[in-house]
Amino acid sequence: MQRQHSWKVVLVVIVLAWFAVPRGFAQTPASAGRGRRMYNPATEVTVKGTVEEVNQVTGRRGWAGTHLTLKTDGGSLDVHLGPSSFMASKKFEIAKGDQIEVIGSKVSYQGHDGLVAREIRKGDQTLTVRDAQGIPLWSRGRRR
Repeated sequence: MQRQHSWKVVLVVIVLAWFAVPRGFAQTPASAGRGRRMYNPATEVTVKGTVEEVNQVTGRRGWAGTHLTLKTDGGSLDVHLGPSSFMASKKFEIAKGDQIEVIGSKVSYQGHDGLVAREIRKGDQTLTVRDAQGIPLWSRGRRR
């Protein structure tokens, strides 16, 4: 009975510690706090290509959401668009095979090159997901 009680206490301590860790230790590209954001207007580029894959990434706080694998002249590129719920609310559909143009900030995440999108163009449609400074439109200006 004592042994069962001990592992429960350890589990509770681990869970509490997990939630008590300051955000600064668990920062991800989109949430790199205190004035630092992963989006950097100085690294902004425009790329064109064919959508190879559309993925809904979960579990990576700040980096979760809708991602594309975009085949460009320079190779394949992971493009982070934003939260899947935000994308769905805009009714801007992107599918495998679509020809698109993306304006975004070049980033490196977990050793891979990628792009954090600011604007996506498909045909005559344009979806803006971040303002010119890279602040996400879904945040309603909370990040400054």
